[in-house]
Amino acid sequence: MHYHAPRWLPGGHLQTVYPAKCIDKPVVAYRRERWDAPDGDFVDIDFVAGRPGMPFVVLFHGLEGSSDSHYCRALMAHLHSLGWSGAVPHFRGCSGELNLAPRFYHSGDAQELDWVLRRLKAGPEVAQASAFFAVGVSLGGNALLRWLGESQHGAEIVDAACAISAPLDLAGGGAALSSGFNMLYTRMFLQTLKPKCLQKLAQFPGLFDRDKLLAARDLYEFDNLVTAPLHGYRNTEDYWDRASARHVLGDITVPALVLNARNDPFLPPRHLPGSAAASVVLEFPETGGHVGFASGSLPGRLDWLPRRIVKFLQQRSPVHG
Repeated sequence: MHYHAPRWLPGGHLQTVYPAKCIDKPVVAYRRERWDAPDGDFVDIDFVAGRPGMPFVVLFHGLEGSSDSHYCRALMAHLHSLGWSGAVPHFRGCSGELNLAPRFYHSGDAQELDWVLRRLKAGPEVAQASAFFAVGVSLGGNALLRWLGESQHGAEIVDAACAISAPLDLAGGGAALSSGFNMLYTRMFLQTLKPKCLQKLAQFPGLFDRDKLLAARDLYEFDNLVTAPLHGYRNTEDYWDRASARHVLGDITVPALVLNARNDPFLPPRHLPGSAAASVVLEFPETGGHVGFASGSLPGRLDWLPRRIVKFLQQRSPVHG
């Protein structure tokens, strides 16, 4: 299933923006649960019901994403059509309601994923499933790979995993998003991150400098002021280095697909890894953009990526479904 972008959709930027903004997202009937987190906060999980005895897939979304993101809706609709079950946990503050704790979420949030995955594993939906799989997209993909590499317990919990368009080298990706046309993506992220942070300051006055927040022009400045100090990192450099998934690709024991397009504007191809653990499949098609992978004739479809994910997971399933 090697990916080739349609001829009518040239270039990494169009292949990124068009699928996210211009292709109709499938309808998905979610059922939401709110879980109390160990720190007194809450996490909202959106579930899709399948048939008992079929696989269960949990999908971790990207920066400022949600269960409504095009890739979430596309994958969950495809799973439902197969009779599989699924869930999209929302990172703190991404479910439509501001979270309660000072923290937000970040690219190295392996501890958060560990709690969510273990609770899902112990729950009724996964108990009646034939397999339990994890998928992460963009920031969620990096966090998932960090968890797989750090925990060394992944094989006890999930049967296989996929990371899609993960920013494997956060410094390389951060630099790419700090200049030229890519600043459009940065501005898009900051348009939602800054209002959340102003709400967070209303909850916790003095948590960070309001004037510096409003003046932040790129993700480096934002991470230096907010993400890094709120989540135990010294500064942006420390966060981008320690949270990058590239450091742990050799430590992953679970069958895992790492799928990144070489024309992804968020991560230049020179930052893609040349090797990983034997259990990891590195798949780097020339085209696809950032979580794009549109297919078909105009107006295009979002079906290639869900089918690629499911094919990989099926091949690693204890019981094919």
